[in-house]
Amino acid sequence: MTEKITESRPHLSTAGASALYIGALLGPSLLLLPGLAARAAGPASLLVWLALLVLSGLIAAVFCALGTRLGSTGGIAGYTAAGLGERAGRAAAWCFLAGVVAGAPVVCLIGGSYAAAALGAGESTAIRAALVLLGLVLAVRLLGVRTGAGLQLALVSVLVALVLFAVLGSAPHSRAANWTPFLPHGWAGVASAAPPLMFAFVGWEAAASLTTRLRDPRRQLRRVVLIAFVVTSLLCLGLAAATVAVLGPGAGGAVPLADLLSAAIGDSGRILAAGAALVLTLAATNTYLTGAAELLEALLPPTPAPSRRGSYAVLATTALTGGPLIALVGSGVLTTSQLVAVPTALFLSVYVACTAAAARILTGLPRLAALVCCPAVLALTLGTGWPVLAVAAVALAAAFTGRRTTAPAREEVPLPTPELDAR
Repeated sequence: MTEKITESRPHLSTAGASALYIGALLGPSLLLLPGLAARAAGPASLLVWLALLVLSGLIAAVFCALGTRLGSTGGIAGYTAAGLGERAGRAAAWCFLAGVVAGAPVVCLIGGSYAAAALGAGESTAIRAALVLLGLVLAVRLLGVRTGAGLQLALVSVLVALVLFAVLGSAPHSRAANWTPFLPHGWAGVASAAPPLMFAFVGWEAAASLTTRLRDPRRQLRRVVLIAFVVTSLLCLGLAAATVAVLGPGAGGAVPLADLLSAAIGDSGRILAAGAALVLTLAATNTYLTGAAELLEALLPPTPAPSRRGSYAVLATTALTGGPLIALVGSGVLTTSQLVAVPTALFLSVYVACTAAAARILTGLPRLAALVCCPAVLALTLGTGWPVLAVAAVALAAAFTGRRTTAPAREEVPLPTPELDAR
């Protein structure tokens, strides 16, 4: 999540801001989603990655324009309110907050799956490990521990290095035969792979908080967004292609990075992947919940003295929902891909709101990009299926019950972004 940013903090260079932005876009989801996509669409999943990268680039252009025009005030809630009104902005904020809470068990399941793979154990061990991780991160957050930007960047660097090592190291094991049949499940499989993969592209709203840390946002932000887009695109495509080319029929597993590292360096690759996944899970979920707590505190009526209402509420909600959701996956009632669909739908609904607002307040090419993105993201949101009902419930409740979409004037708290996140 994004750290609380104030105007007094030092200005970021373009390189430093690019690193933070890459951190907002890459996270533990990259350890899971290539496998889910390959399971749904086979080798044709690469087409889905390509199409969504194009859409991601357009979304990036929209948020870059919103960031340079509106700055960081209110974040995504402020962007939405500027174009669609106060209630819509409030609904966007609460959908994002709900997505943060719903994403926590997904992150823990990723870490649990990699831990089980390292031990050579099955799904029951992965579920137990996920529950332990959820309890551990809730305890850490209860103590008030939070990850700083330096640690976040270090962890993202580890993830990038592991992906590069896995892709390049496993390349000699790739087989041309693994690309056939290219469409094992037809175009319906390609369509079903798209909505979950959008979970990997949440993070462009980080432009809101970055504008306060750039010396010349109008000039620097465009460069930062371009650098982040190129780097993340290459990493996503490289990992997706390697997953299909190297793993072949086994590409649909829950631990594709561990499988690639195992192909590259043997069984020790699974242990390496598990260690990285566990550290990323703990850091990501802690940062996730920290940002969610700050957002909720900003949405609640102000109090004379500082309080931890937001933190306690987020922790309680995450515990009450995260544990049962993980248990439902363990019992077979839910699958991992279905669980991923919940925060994906919530985050995508925020993008629908922001692009719709952008279509009203922007001009020129950014407005055209927003007009293209809005219906495309709406279609992906509807494609997640039943989680759309959760989006509707959260949005309606927020629109008619809250008071504010932005932080109080005494202190600006930008909306969090799921960096190192549950994606």
